[in-house]
Amino acid sequence: MVKYVRFESSPHPAFGILDGSAVHELGPPAAWAPIARTHRLAELKLLAPCTPSKILGVGLNYKSHLGSRPAPVHPEIFYKPPSCLQRPGGPIVLPRDAANVHFEGELVLVIGRQVRHVSEEEAAAAIFGVTCGNDVSERDWQHGGNKDLQWWRAKGSDTFAPLGPAIVAGLDYSDLLLTTRLNGETVQQQRTSDLLFPPARIVSYVSRWVTLEPGDVIFTGTPGSTRKMNPGDTVEVEIEGVGVLRNQVVAA
Repeated sequence: MVKYVRFESSPHPAFGILDGSAVHELGPPAAWAPIARTHRLAELKLLAPCTPSKILGVGLNYKSHLGSRPAPVHPEIFYKPPSCLQRPGGPIVLPRDAANVHFEGELVLVIGRQVRHVSEEEAAAAIFGVTCGNDVSERDWQHGGNKDLQWWRAKGSDTFAPLGPAIVAGLDYSDLLLTTRLNGETVQQQRTSDLLFPPARIVSYVSRWVTLEPGDVIFTGTPGSTRKMNPGDTVEVEIEGVGVLRNQVVAA
């Protein structure tokens, strides 16, 4: 199991391997060989661990999140723009006219190779690793009386996709404990074995229509129920073996 992080460095962001409290810097992605430079994690400003060309999400993908709604017959996919990415520790900014913004703690897949028209077996091999994500969602814009035709701002406003802290490769992500905490209170907790559509099936399904590129990410769905966030709140998404994604909520 290897944990990869991306961090602020001059003149360009750098990648590294996380080893406890140390980060061993890597060379350019084309080679990704370790170089003779090690940093203390506490001294680094972590960034979103990848720079995807596209972000996709799956709705209604946990049994515990369905409620009275019927289970979908295939993965229900939506887009979030790359511009909504937020780094670990960065603020979730509530837009001025937003009134009902919720957290959604999720397991996020990171694609490692180009994927197009692949089987589930091929899709599984194309997943480079996983990370933690928060699919921040404005429920009134998503489902309210004056909802938008598309979820472009409900799920795509700036800072609505916190991601990190690390991409973990070589981890068995089929049965991991996912926990979301709001101000220290556990508000979501479920194992990834509860997913209706497992990661390989999601990737295979998407690849029938959309080519996935290295670094693209897929939010796999949120368990249980969600809750409105307010300025001053702190949200943590923790996944067993991956780490803790922590972000504070602020007003615009």
